[in-house]
Amino acid sequence: MTLVRSVEIVGQVTGAAPPNHTDTRYAVHGTDLGILWDDGTGGVLCAFGDTYGEGWAPPGTGAKTADWRFNALARSTTRDLGAGLVLDEMVTDRPGHAAEIIPRAGRFWERTVIPTGGIAVDGRQYLHYMSVLWWLVPGRWISNHGGIATSDDGGRTWVRDPAVRWRNFLGCRPMQMGSFARTARWVYFFHTRNGRHGPVFLARVDPAEVGDPRGYTYWTGTGWSPRLRRSAPVASGPAGEISVALHTGLRRWLMVQFRETERRIVLRTAPRPTGPWTDGETLVSGGRHPGLYGGYLHPWYLDGDEIYLTMSLWHPYAVYLVRAVLDRS
Repeated sequence: MTLVRSVEIVGQVTGAAPPNHTDTRYAVHGTDLGILWDDGTGGVLCAFGDTYGEGWAPPGTGAKTADWRFNALARSTTRDLGAGLVLDEMVTDRPGHAAEIIPRAGRFWERTVIPTGGIAVDGRQYLHYMSVLWWLVPGRWISNHGGIATSDDGGRTWVRDPAVRWRNFLGCRPMQMGSFARTARWVYFFHTRNGRHGPVFLARVDPAEVGDPRGYTYWTGTGWSPRLRRSAPVASGPAGEISVALHTGLRRWLMVQFRETERRIVLRTAPRPTGPWTDGETLVSGGRHPGLYGGYLHPWYLDGDEIYLTMSLWHPYAVYLVRAVLDRS
């Protein structure tokens, strides 16, 4: 059965293009990712990865002198996404300049700090990030750890607690990248190892303990264990960026997954977080959009015939809004 009826790019979200013109408004000329989550106060937060300003030129990441910020954050209250994702504001450190919300700990052992997933619980924002130690060949890198930063003022300031992290022992541990998803009982965290070549794993935690690594348990294939090393894949790879949410209209879980080796972003579904997950069908192809990556669901369109997601393109190193029409029959 084909679930995806049609897909189109609605418009550009970042860079020198409408509706946001982030280059002139916030000195954001190039950036990537665009991770979306409901902030619990009537808005959606949008976290970006490596961000560049004046002096940057496409494609991809820029020179270190091009006003490099390791990450940035915007807020949107747009309900009608048909005309694009409007960013109402960005977190700034001075007028007209987007701030770096999570600085790196040291230039020699931490190349950058990249957000991978966010969630709001009881007024607090939780942002999972990966601490990158070293970039290797395209699609492969080594992280120091995955961690969680918190904010109690709507995302304007963040606290990075050294105790809230999952160290990347021998470069092969999961919990380095991932996506939060919520039910009434649990917060789920779908996660991967560093890079874009491994499978997807699953953890869960009581909402009151999202910021405490000791509260997480990990899917073993048959049950839940407090030991990360007992984790078993819940969905096959190769998985790069992932975004997971429950679609209440379909009564199924959706996973948007970037498969770099196949040069496409796919949509997978499952009746439960633990699966079984479908193989997936193409949402966006690299044949039509070279250099694509990312893929993050918008949290306000998960009950009808349309879903929206952000997608990144290496050239011109910008985030785009994508609409997919689903065949719910």
